[in-house]
Amino acid sequence: MSETPGTLWVVATPLGNASDLTPRAKEILARAGMVLCEDTRRASRLFAQQGIAPARFLSLFDHNEAGRIPQVLEHLGQGGEAALISDAGTPVLSDPGFLLVRACREAGHAVRPAPGPSAVMAALSASGLAPQPFVFLGFLPRKAGDIRQALARFAPAGCTLVFFERKDRLGASLAVAREVLGERECVIARELTKTHEEFLSGNLSDFAGRELDLLGEITVVIGPALEKHVSGQEDVAQVLKEELDAGGKPKDVARRAAARLSGMTVKELYEMILAEQGRAHG
Repeated sequence: MSETPGTLWVVATPLGNASDLTPRAKEILARAGMVLCEDTRRASRLFAQQGIAPARFLSLFDHNEAGRIPQVLEHLGQGGEAALISDAGTPVLSDPGFLLVRACREAGHAVRPAPGPSAVMAALSASGLAPQPFVFLGFLPRKAGDIRQALARFAPAGCTLVFFERKDRLGASLAVAREVLGERECVIARELTKTHEEFLSGNLSDFAGRELDLLGEITVVIGPALEKHVSGQEDVAQVLKEELDAGGKPKDVARRAAARLSGMTVKELYEMILAEQGRAHG
């Protein structure tokens, strides 16, 4: 074993524009004795595109990450350098690599970032929505119920949400977001840094439930809850009517209404909704 601990580099690679690879990242990739990547073919194309000599590529994805750790630790234990990359952007955030990074740190090896392109930061910085605080959710779950549960935690929070979604599920997912979060500003960013880069801005109701014929990688930014109204009897009735018309379970409706009304708690609004529904069915 070498007395010099090895280094694992976490290297950001271009989202689409090849010029976004930093000189430092290129230098690290050129000298790394091992490159861990999601897809070895895509990594090979990146190296060829950047004029970097082919490396020792090892695939790293969800189902083999744990099994790769001993190989990487052995390489680092001999004083070598390894680079972790994803198909595009910054590794680990929504891609494999967390287990590897943690294992390398626990084994006493240096883990160092070579920062650069990130779809999260690119979309957030150019969206025009409040940049802080924000929460990154990765890819949303597939099922509507799981999406509802994931978003419900943030309904009363004054933060911006950022997540990835696939084009064929986008409209349905935004409909669930409208149901759970209430009306909010929303920006859909697609094909970031590429020739057909596009930002679509509006409110959740503009996109919810629609068939959005969008090509490419999609990043969604949803702004914080809209400014609250001062609560008066007429305001409460109007807001409750609007949120009930938008649909959803009573607790979701109450949570959305509370985000819009000052001085009203979710519990109070929930009880008002149940009472109103009781009268309607009585």
